[in-house]
Amino acid sequence: MAQSAILVTGGAGYIGSHAARQLIARGERVVILDNLSTGFREATEGADLIEGDTGDQALVRRILRDYAVDTVMHFAAHTVVPESVADPLKYYRNNTNNSRLLLEACLAEGVRRVVFSSTAAVYGEVDGDAAGEDSPLDPINPYGRSKLATEWMLQDLATAGELSHVSLRYFNVAGSSLDGRIGQSTPRATLLIKVAAEAAAGRREGMQVFGTDYPTPDGTCIRDYIHVEDLAHAHVLALDHLRGGGESLTLNCGYGHGYSVLEVLDTVERLHGAPLNVTHGDRRPGDPARLVANADRIRRRLGWEPAYDDLDVIVRTALHWENNRRY
Repeated sequence: MAQSAILVTGGAGYIGSHAARQLIARGERVVILDNLSTGFREATEGADLIEGDTGDQALVRRILRDYAVDTVMHFAAHTVVPESVADPLKYYRNNTNNSRLLLEACLAEGVRRVVFSSTAAVYGEVDGDAAGEDSPLDPINPYGRSKLATEWMLQDLATAGELSHVSLRYFNVAGSSLDGRIGQSTPRATLLIKVAAEAAAGRREGMQVFGTDYPTPDGTCIRDYIHVEDLAHAHVLALDHLRGGGESLTLNCGYGHGYSVLEVLDTVERLHGAPLNVTHGDRRPGDPARLVANADRIRRRLGWEPAYDDLDVIVRTALHWENNRRY
C-alpha cells in the first residue's frame, strides 16, 4: 500500500514551502497544489507539485484520491492587507469561497484532518497588552474577515463531527531558511522586514514608514515577529496532534512580545551596516496600532518551543536571502 500523503495548498509560497520542507525532511510524502501566482516552482524540491487552484474541486478530489491524502495543510490565500481593502471580493473569492470548495472536496473524499493557515488579523484592534485566542474577534480589513470566515467553517464542521482541525493564527512572519535555500520572494511584498531587506539589498530604492502618530512609545506600529522556521514547525506539531486523535484547536503563533517599526529598521540598518532610504507617510487603512500574541496555549497544547526568538536572527536570515536569492 502506498504511503499516505499530506496535501499542502500554497506550498510553493513563502510559509507553505518552509512547512513542506520540514515535512519532507522527516520522511512525509508531500504533494503541493499551487497556481504559482505568487509561489515558485523552485521552492517545492522534494514534493510532487501540481499546478492548479484550490477551488477546482475535480482536481482537488483527484489529488486526494490518487495520493491517499490523510491531512490537508491549507496555506493558499491572498495576504496583502492594503490590497484586500481596495479589492475585497478578490479576498472573499480566493480565501473564503475557495476554502469552502476545498473543504467540500475533503469531506467527499473522506479526508478528516485540516491544518489551517489563519492570521492575527482576525483580532483587529486589541485592548490590553496581547491578543489571546479568546480575545474579541473584530477584524478591521477584508483579509482578516476572509480568514475568519474559514475559521468559522472549520469550527462548525468540527462541531458537526465532520472533521478535526488546527487553525494557526499567525502574527508577523519573517526571515528565511537558515541554509538560505528557500525564502520569501513574493512580488510586491508589504511585510516590513521583507521590504526593509529588499531595500538593503538594493532591490528597492527605499521604503516608507506608514504612520508615526500611533499611540505607541515611538509613534509607529508594534508587531510580534515570528521566524518562518518556528512557524513551520508549529504546523508539524499540529499534524502530530491531529494524527494522535487530538481535539480541534485554534492557536496563536507568535513570541508574545513586539517591536515597533522603528526598532525593526534600526536592527536592519545595524546588521546591514548602512542606513536605509526611509521616508515617512500617512497611516495605511486597516493597520492596528499594536498586535502582539499571547502564545501560552500553543506551548501548552502542542509543546511548541521556538528556536529562533531573536530579532537579530530573523533579520539576518532575511538579509542573507535577499543578498543571495535563488528565485
